[in-house]
Amino acid sequence: MKSFTVQVLTGRWLMVFATFLLMIASGASYMFSLYSNDIKSVLGYDQTTLNLIGFSKNLGPNVGFLSGLISEVTPPWVILSIGAVLNFFGNFMIWLAVARKIPVPRIWNMCLYIAVGANSHTFTNTGALITCVKSFPESRGVVMGLLTGYTGISGAVIAQLYRAFYGDDTSFFTLFAAWLPTVLLFAFIRTIRIIENPTSSPDDDAKVFRKFLYISLSLAGFLLISIILERTLINFTRTEYVLSAAAVLFLVFLLPLVVVFMEEHKLLKSKSETQFTAPLVISSQPPSSPSKQTVPWWKDVLNPPELGEDFTILQALFSIDMLALLLATICGLGGTITMMDNLGQIGTSFGYPLKKTTNFVSLTSIWSYLGQITAGTLSEHLVTKYKFPRTLLLTLNVLLSSIGHVLIAFNVPSGLYVASVITGFCTGAFWSLIFTIISELFGLKHYSTLYHFGSVASPLGLYFLNVKVTGYYYDKEAKKQMAASGAVLKPGEALNCLGGECFRLSFIIITGVALFGAVVSLVLVVRTTKFYQGDIYKRFRNKAEIEEEEEDEDEDEVLLSVVASVGVGQEERPTDKRSSV
Repeated sequence: MKSFTVQVLTGRWLMVFATFLLMIASGASYMFSLYSNDIKSVLGYDQTTLNLIGFSKNLGPNVGFLSGLISEVTPPWVILSIGAVLNFFGNFMIWLAVARKIPVPRIWNMCLYIAVGANSHTFTNTGALITCVKSFPESRGVVMGLLTGYTGISGAVIAQLYRAFYGDDTSFFTLFAAWLPTVLLFAFIRTIRIIENPTSSPDDDAKVFRKFLYISLSLAGFLLISIILERTLINFTRTEYVLSAAAVLFLVFLLPLVVVFMEEHKLLKSKSETQFTAPLVISSQPPSSPSKQTVPWWKDVLNPPELGEDFTILQALFSIDMLALLLATICGLGGTITMMDNLGQIGTSFGYPLKKTTNFVSLTSIWSYLGQITAGTLSEHLVTKYKFPRTLLLTLNVLLSSIGHVLIAFNVPSGLYVASVITGFCTGAFWSLIFTIISELFGLKHYSTLYHFGSVASPLGLYFLNVKVTGYYYDKEAKKQMAASGAVLKPGEALNCLGGECFRLSFIIITGVALFGAVVSLVLVVRTTKFYQGDIYKRFRNKAEIEEEEEDEDEDEVLLSVVASVGVGQEERPTDKRSSV
């Protein structure tokens, strides 16, 4: 029992399980649409100001260079500790403002609080997600899909747990978002670490990840059914919320933990059998490791290695491939997040009931999860089996997102249903594809920093499309409607707009930007097709199997020398006989 406990606590699968929990808890910032109306009504902001706060919320989790650079020189527990402190401070200060526990903050104060709280997720992702990807380099597509999928579904999970604690009162949501991730971060802070030289093969790892995938799909299916029942058929009471939360905890916590125990028990049993059956092999020569010349990070900036090798930070930053990837991300992801952040206001403007609009917000997390899971697992299968460029999937995803923008621009009847599904799916797929592509093209050595290059592109596009385009034209149309009706805006009163004109021009612009992003993404496809036609995981397999391959080569050489000597002997014998005669 003692050895089994040690095996579980020091094994890789408990680390994976802890990573899942942290990714679920770190997705509270994606629920901005759930509590944005509280901020707008309590503090009396107009739509432009609210979009500016939403931009700050998206700026926080997408500017993670600090966490990446700290991670280069510190272990994961340092990063997770910083993330826990930032998360509690930012969200707790927002709750104090919304609950009127403190005087009404200035706008820049609110932007700072929400940016700090959201920025804590970069520390969680760097400490947890990057660590897990580095521990499973040959399964990175599936790992990235699962982890980002859990982040995408976290909004629905947290919503179910929140209602079990606080009911339908959304004023306590930021308080819940302050203490829950902080508790989980400190609980698993020593569990998250890079575990090198795994004893299991990538195929064995893939089987375990499939079990986690089935569990996560069951969780998504349960949440989907619960949301539909709750929002359309049944008005849940506090008791039903508690029962639903208990089922969520079973699928999030207990069932994955059972998988961890089973897999670690198998590994412990395998170790015991190997210890008594495996022969002892003593090498006559010490293992030799190739020596590499250390190149300072500021040199050879414009002389990068081949794609797939370890780039330095500056080599990746000045790479044409990275610039094309970031520009495509700005155009594609900026538009989808703009739609998600304004989903509540779009539903109100288009005349949808508040209950249905809330249903859209909740279901968006499910669609985002499906996008992340599909992009991770499907792209991994296509890349490894058919050499299908992952960058081409990124292009197709940008094109798909533009369909959702068109439905919003022209207020197609019932189009908000379809648009919310498309936008949620594409947003989730974006994250999974972008982060995996960066790890494949530029290596894992500086991945903790390069990972955040993909994140920083999102707020750049979001600021232009959400604040400068969507917020501006929304307020302009709202003021036009108010002037036509002769009403006067009172101090502290929110500025509201009704009708399809509120978002028409904005989403026409967003559609055009997305199509331009698809063209840029095609440039990246052309430049990386040859890379994906090769074996992109060869270096990791060679690293794991190099000793075995060297032994096979030595055996082949010995066998050839024996055969050659036998052949020479056979040729010499008849000659000797003839000469003796």
